[in-house]
Amino acid sequence: MPPTSSPQLGRRGLPGGQPPPAGTTSFYFKAVAADGKVRTGTLKADNQKWVAQELRRQGLTPVYVGLEQKRAFELKLPWAGRNRRRDVLFFTQELSTLLNAGVPVDRALTITGELTERPNFRFVVLDVMRVLKGGKSLADSLATHPEYFSELYTNMVRAGEASGSLGAIFERLAEFERTRDELRNYIISSLVYPALLAVVGVGSIVFLLTFVVPRFATVFEQSHMKIPLPTLLMLRASEIVKTYGWIAVAAVIAGLAAMQGYVRTQAGRLWWDTLRLRLPLLGEALRRAETARFARAMGTLVAASVPLVQSIGIAGAILNNRRIAGSLEAVAQGVKRGEGIATPLRRSGQFPLLAAHLLSVGEETGRLDQMFARMADIYDNDTRAAIRRFTALFEPLVILIMGVIIGALILSMLLAITSINEVEI
Repeated sequence: MPPTSSPQLGRRGLPGGQPPPAGTTSFYFKAVAADGKVRTGTLKADNQKWVAQELRRQGLTPVYVGLEQKRAFELKLPWAGRNRRRDVLFFTQELSTLLNAGVPVDRALTITGELTERPNFRFVVLDVMRVLKGGKSLADSLATHPEYFSELYTNMVRAGEASGSLGAIFERLAEFERTRDELRNYIISSLVYPALLAVVGVGSIVFLLTFVVPRFATVFEQSHMKIPLPTLLMLRASEIVKTYGWIAVAAVIAGLAAMQGYVRTQAGRLWWDTLRLRLPLLGEALRRAETARFARAMGTLVAASVPLVQSIGIAGAILNNRRIAGSLEAVAQGVKRGEGIATPLRRSGQFPLLAAHLLSVGEETGRLDQMFARMADIYDNDTRAAIRRFTALFEPLVILIMGVIIGALILSMLLAITSINEVEI
């Protein structure tokens, strides 16, 4: 049967051709025609290789061939966002190198598309080329894929096109993406071990209460001896966990689901972000990380001659904390009134005091972009130091708490065993 187009994409399928041989599997494809237009649809065949050959036979360049169900599954994987960031970083670095070497934009996109390994992102690059060849600017072409290219990214490219310095802009963007990715990876990797330690500790306690202690309790039921108070408390705790544990787990899951639904609302997100900033040690680390992210974005935008008020709006949009991002509206209003950026930033109360002093110096010297870059470096380092302090305190605290609980359980068992021996004597 002839290929059919994907209804949700609204694209046309393959042009007419000979019907494919009978097959048992329906393969989803994306391909680019000679005129730059994208063709999508499905073909029934025995294997992917035949579909790719059929696409080439009809003058199309295959971009993706696979099972549609499998593709949908891949997009939902928890590391899909990380893969997107890596794709964008690779794309930016390659374009920076090629454009600075004097390669034209369309040729640079073609080379980058050929070097891209992931089929999904290769399709994105080819689609950007298609829109670009249709008469749109590079910034507008990138903006057709907001899941990959943020508003900051496209506005930077737009500024580079206007000033004729695309190579330098992509170099700045590559540095911005690399630094941001390094900080994010450092925070995540630093928190993995404490979280794993807490999970293992809780799991060990639950295992003792639900499997070890109940078997140990049968000894006392047979001996009919007086149970020591610590052992009695341990047995009661084990009984409660076995009887009501599933209710507690269900309640925790329901509570987390309800909280997640509330956090997705505007009021809930604001409440959650405010709460996170008030956490001991970790809250300060989050504030410094957001300050570094804001400063890095502002330094990149201001250096590209993007207007200050517009830069504040774009930088605020990429922040993760809505409480801090919301305070930037008042900062932008202060800039419009001619107050500069340092005074409104200090008045917002959401940024460290040193940040306002640094920006005051930047305004006085006329080097605001350099001061933003310096500010980003300072708070990158401060974030790492704050995370190190948090993990240095959290890890021994978890070990201490879990050690005390597990030790108490073991001592209760030993006390009971000693009591049994005394009765037997």
